[in-house]
Amino acid sequence: MSTFVSEITTVIWEYLLIYLLLGAGVYFTVRSRFVQLRYFFHAWKLVLGSRKTSGNEISSFQALCTSLAAHVGTGNLAGVAIAIFIGGPGAVFWMWVVAMLGMAPSFVENTLAQLYKTNNKDGTFRGGPAYYIEKALGLRWLGILFSVLLLVTFGFVFNAVHANSVSQAVSAHMELDPVIIGLAIAVITSLIIFRGIHSIVRFAEVVVPFMALAYLVIAIGVVVVRLDEMPAVIALVFDSAFGLHSATGGVIGYSVYQAMMQGIRRGLFSNEAGMGSGPNAAATATPIPHHPATQGIVSMVSVFIDTMVICTATAAIVLLSGQLETGNTLNGIQLTQAALGGIVGGWGPWFISVAVVFFGFTSVIANYYYGESNLLFIRNSPRLLLAYRAAVVFLVFLGSIASLELVWLVADLAMGLMALINLVVIVLLSGPVMQVLRDYDSQTRSGLTPEFNRNRFTFLDRTIDSDVWVNSDDSDCPEGAGVDRGDVQDLNPADQDLS
Repeated sequence: MSTFVSEITTVIWEYLLIYLLLGAGVYFTVRSRFVQLRYFFHAWKLVLGSRKTSGNEISSFQALCTSLAAHVGTGNLAGVAIAIFIGGPGAVFWMWVVAMLGMAPSFVENTLAQLYKTNNKDGTFRGGPAYYIEKALGLRWLGILFSVLLLVTFGFVFNAVHANSVSQAVSAHMELDPVIIGLAIAVITSLIIFRGIHSIVRFAEVVVPFMALAYLVIAIGVVVVRLDEMPAVIALVFDSAFGLHSATGGVIGYSVYQAMMQGIRRGLFSNEAGMGSGPNAAATATPIPHHPATQGIVSMVSVFIDTMVICTATAAIVLLSGQLETGNTLNGIQLTQAALGGIVGGWGPWFISVAVVFFGFTSVIANYYYGESNLLFIRNSPRLLLAYRAAVVFLVFLGSIASLELVWLVADLAMGLMALINLVVIVLLSGPVMQVLRDYDSQTRSGLTPEFNRNRFTFLDRTIDSDVWVNSDDSDCPEGAGVDRGDVQDLNPADQDLS
């Protein structure tokens, strides 16, 4: 079974996804005129100014934290260590590449999620790739297929991955039975997910920033202590990424290939840009300013924090520790624990254990919601939702005692299938997104606070729900007011290509 799964995963990643992922990143970067660079500082300003909410609404900050709760997990601690162990230090460079390019697809998919979100009629929204696949492309069957893949990937497989890493870290360090750990995780998970989305976002906005900041402070401390070694470490990353340290052509090709594959795989698993997971959280927000591009811009911060900050912090700890030169066979979370312990002493593995518990647990909670949103897309049934919640709790427990290698293998396959569908879809729907971005650009250049007027976009006005993106002054707002109509054109699929 594992051989069969491995062969399928190899085909998807090595012959399809790797080229589509990098190609889409370059394509969206160029077409958006480097949106990740143009709006980098603006994105942080939007994040810091979006804490307040009114009524039952979910803020951009809360949606971002929910997305980060899923992204910032054991992939940042265990996945990075695995990538370096298998692909060498050069894998870190390719993680950086994936992150910088991935910020553009993240903008596109999260803007689409905002455009095509569904009103829950209680002040909240839900959405994601399944929703924009059905509404914009009219392909409900493909939306259902994506929802099923996401349910399997996030609701079950990824939750098993995170629960497994939590169990491995805690049981190895504290010598507790994985069964006990799995039961504890399952019980706490059930106490949160049965209370709904507001319980999830409140948990995420408190725990995620605290743990991310604590982990970053520790990593900075490690770098400061070993500051004299940092130039050599950075040189090693670039040398390994391009095979500059290898003696023969065959060795160079193989080492670069391994570094690239591991870096891209773990980078995507970590920040999930283009995979179609983040939009499920982004769709819940009521962004300020009231424009779908706002949440798309905010979402780029998630990719940056996840990979450029937290994954880099883990890489620095592992590479500065010298664990890779000792010849030991530690891998995954055990390598990260040993690395930090070798630098700071006995409390290092304890800290990693705590970080894994919190990061892994927040990922489980956020992944659950991703699955819930897609289950509601397939069928809005209270009984089915109850059964899903019970299944998630059971899989969290089961994942705590599963094989690490098999769990990661299945995760790679499921993630690849999801990303394959979503990347193709967002390329097809990139035309409307770029028009929306130009609308945002034009209003900001004019010194206005961006406000989305759906009446300016024929195709969008016809395909998005009638009860979302409704401005109270739509009837009084002249079409094109405050906007350069040379930058914003109506999109009509009858005479224009969606891409």
